[in-house]
Amino acid sequence: MPEPVSPTIRHIVSLSGGKDSTALAIYLRDRILELEYVFCDTGEELPETYEYLDRLEVFLGKRVKKLKARQSFEDMLKARGGFLPSAQVRWCTEHLKIKPFEEEIGDSTCHNYIGIRADELHRKGYISTKPNIIPHYPFIENGVKKEDVVRILEESGLGLPKYYEWRSRSGCYFCFFQQRIEWVGLLENHEGLFNRAESFEKEDVQTGERYTWSARESLSELRSPERQQAIIDEHRRRAKSHQARANLALVEVFSTDESGDESCLICHL
Repeated sequence: MPEPVSPTIRHIVSLSGGKDSTALAIYLRDRILELEYVFCDTGEELPETYEYLDRLEVFLGKRVKKLKARQSFEDMLKARGGFLPSAQVRWCTEHLKIKPFEEEIGDSTCHNYIGIRADELHRKGYISTKPNIIPHYPFIENGVKKEDVVRILEESGLGLPKYYEWRSRSGCYFCFFQQRIEWVGLLENHEGLFNRAESFEKEDVQTGERYTWSARESLSELRSPERQQAIIDEHRRRAKSHQARANLALVEVFSTDESGDESCLICHL
């Protein structure tokens, strides 16, 4: 009787379209020759994300495999009666990111390389509970910090994704972890996507029950010129305060909230 065939061993970087996972892909390119790159595509990503991944493919000389769930976000939302995902119930991450990744791996042994930096040990986490998916943290092991990530991206010629001009993280355009100033940025840069995110919100007039991306206000409330200006003024005040304390450039202020960040690792690295 022939010997059973051993499961395939795979080495994969899970890309989010963000700075850290992209820098990790570049960092490992010549260290692990059999390395694969995957991106779990929710179908609700920013156009800048797709453009950045296309440029990364050219640099790597390898395809970034895009994985999709069997159902779209909109179909899943309808099946849940319009109940939007939230920080407490992250069904979008589970069904649009983690499950497609686990289905891609199957029973293979997968060494999954995760771009958590050495200066953010509080974020160390795992994106899957399957025992055959083994997490590795090369940046933590080798002391790679934020300034090193920026240097890796600059030296590669990729630089930072364009959305970092008005947004602090990768992920879907309607991510519930966004700051209010980032919602304003979405309205300014991609009004059509803002409108689409707004269309997913619901309010039951009879019961007063609201399904909104932000717990305190709807996007229709946020889009008023007066509310937008109040958000912008508050952000500028906080930005100046951060600059005064830490001597940060304005472009860096968006990411000063990373400490204590409980966002989804597979989306926001």
